[in-house]
Amino acid sequence: MSDFPSSVCVYCGSRDGTDPAYAQAATETGQMLARNGWRLVYGAGDVGLMGRVAKAVQQAGGRTFGVIPTHLMALEVGKRDLDSFVVTETMHERKKVMFMNADAVVVLPGGAGSLDEFFEVLTWRQLGLHRKPIVLLNIAGFWDPLLALMRHVVAQGFAGDDILGFVTVAADVTALECALQDAL
Repeated sequence: MSDFPSSVCVYCGSRDGTDPAYAQAATETGQMLARNGWRLVYGAGDVGLMGRVAKAVQQAGGRTFGVIPTHLMALEVGKRDLDSFVVTETMHERKKVMFMNADAVVVLPGGAGSLDEFFEVLTWRQLGLHRKPIVLLNIAGFWDPLLALMRHVVAQGFAGDDILGFVTVAADVTALECALQDAL
C-alpha cells in the first residue's frame, strides 16, 4: 500500500491505438484520478496512452509515480518530470514496484505488455496473493474479446467462475470512477 490516501496503477499502451476514443479515455482517466486525489502509478513513459494519462494527471494538479526499466528509457521516452521516478533493472522489478505502490489496478487499451500486466495481477488475485480491485476500461468494446476468452476459459473448466468476479468492467471513465470510488 502507498503513503497516499489511494494510488491507482494504470496499465495501458505505449501507443495511441487506432480509435481516437482510446486517447480521449486516457486523458479523461488522468483528469479523473487527479480530481479524486488518487495518485497515478504507471510505467513512466511519455508516449502513447501512458503519456496521455500522466500529462492529464499533471495538468490537473495530481500526483504521479512512474516506474521504468533501464532498457525502455529511450523507447518509452522516460518521463522524468514526475513526482516520483523510479528506474529498475528489469521488467519484473518494474511490475512489482508498480503493483506494491498501488491500491487498485486499472487497465486501459494496450498491447502485449498490458495483457501481461493484467494477467499477472489477475493470477495473483486468483491465488489469493492480493485483494486489490482490478478494473478493465472497456472503451469502444476494446476488451470484449478478452472477456469472451475469460468466459471460455471458465466454460472449458480451466478456471472457476470466481475469476470473472475478480475483474470489474467499466464501459467509460464515469463508470471507472464509480467503480474506484466504491472500491477505495
